[in-house]
Amino acid sequence: MSALTALEQTLEDRWGAFWARLTDKEPVELVDALREECDSNAVVCGEGRTMAPNVYAVELHHSVHDELVRRGGGVGQALADSLAHHGEQRGYTWPGPLTVHVTRSAQVPNGRYRVTSAVMSHVSADGIPDFDRA
Repeated sequence: MSALTALEQTLEDRWGAFWARLTDKEPVELVDALREECDSNAVVCGEGRTMAPNVYAVELHHSVHDELVRRGGGVGQALADSLAHHGEQRGYTWPGPLTVHVTRSAQVPNGRYRVTSAVMSHVSADGIPDFDRA
């Protein structure tokens, strides 16, 4: 094997590992981030009743967003379904419809995604109003 072929193979392997990290691991990391956001903002309202935020904004770096969308539409719905299952297991109550709104952003702190949440009694799946992304 020539030095050029070895270098090409190494670059190809690293490129493949990079995309595998983004595409295979990213959905798991996003689900974990959503669950953490949900759990850390859940409030015990009374005996046997814990309320969790119902509106989640997921900002994805444009490259991550494009790759997830390429793999199949409905990313927001898939994330919402996973979060709904998590909430059922924890016994959470939602103050309104559970919504996960996914957008593209070049300004995410870790270079991949940011997750924020809010409590909103009226929300549309088409979009959410801006809320503090602190």
